Amino acid sequence: MFDEYSFGIEEEYFLADAENKTVARGIPDAFFQELKRRTDGRVKGEMLRAQVEAATVRHVDLAAARAELRFLRQTAGAIAARYGLAILAVGTHPTATWIGLEQTPHERYDAVMEDLQMVGQRNLLCGLHVHVELPDPRQRVDVMTRMLPYLPLFIALATSSPFWRARETGLKGYRLAAYDELPRTGVPELFRNVAEYEAYIAALVQAGVIEDSSFVWWAIRPSLKLPTLELRAPDSCTRVEDSIAIAALYRALARFLVRDPLHNAEISAVTRALVIENKWRAQRYGVHGTFVDVAGEGAISVGEMLERTLAAVRADAEVLGGLAEVERCREIVACGTSADAQLAVFAAAQGRSDSRSDALRAVTDWIAGETLS
Repeated sequence: MFDEYSFGIEEEYFLADAENKTVARGIPDAFFQELKRRTDGRVKGEMLRAQVEAATVRHVDLAAARAELRFLRQTAGAIAARYGLAILAVGTHPTATWIGLEQTPHERYDAVMEDLQMVGQRNLLCGLHVHVELPDPRQRVDVMTRMLPYLPLFIALATSSPFWRARETGLKGYRLAAYDELPRTGVPELFRNVAEYEAYIAALVQAGVIEDSSFVWWAIRPSLKLPTLELRAPDSCTRVEDSIAIAALYRALARFLVRDPLHNAEISAVTRALVIENKWRAQRYGVHGTFVDVAGEGAISVGEMLERTLAAVRADAEVLGGLAEVERCREIVACGTSADAQLAVFAAAQGRSDSRSDALRAVTDWIAGETLS
């Protein structure tokens, strides 16, 4: 149907030792083979062997997507347990170090790692990707550009990476700070139409810089393999309900922007610069920060921006059958993200013990438990 706005969700997870929750090493091939077989290929390895990715099938119903995500997490967790492993849905593993981790043997990953070198080796990061199919795939570039002011909101709602290499980073979402070391990441340029976007891709391909557009890793992009607009900015969400809420909001917002082609149609270089500033503020403060109002009205809280967005997309969420899921974003703002919970667990554990390693262990135990909750 024209109005389905079908969608799919991809989540990346860390593989950890089941006992001490440190990042896993020396993972046998049999684990990945069983994982792929038991999930019909919906959960498989990533560029680094310490990570896996779960990808749902195409959905038009949020309840069905939620059920599948739970199934994929539970199945992956059960198989991992048989190999002495656990899965952690989080943007950065609190204690992991990238040094010495194995790359998954694959021709594409070989090419990426050859190009990126240490930057690729450091890419021990897990994200949430949401694909939404628009009525006409030619609309994707226009909607992508007009979606830019909302990217910081999605980043804030999903923050789950306050630690890096056993240290508090001071950021609620450190993942993108590390990820943006890669080329062709961050906020897309202001492409006004498909022709401009395709000219950019063609120039890179002709110069031998990339093989195709799948090597462009922006925070939002038109998918090459699927007729979808792919949101890539959020951290991997520890709680399934957070993943579903963010996916529902993104889907409703995509429909709203298709219905109202004038909304954000006058987006300018100044607006894009403010989006980049707000992206940083989302990474630094999560749901507790403020954004620069792109309309020039000063500062706006994350909660206030969410309320404005909810008011705009309410009718779309109702048509798509996801109003309750969209409104759950209010609970994320009120109660905090995974990053807030991790920091609270860490502080409480430090209050009981002077050992940082014990406090960090409490955090990784919490993540492992919530991932499968």
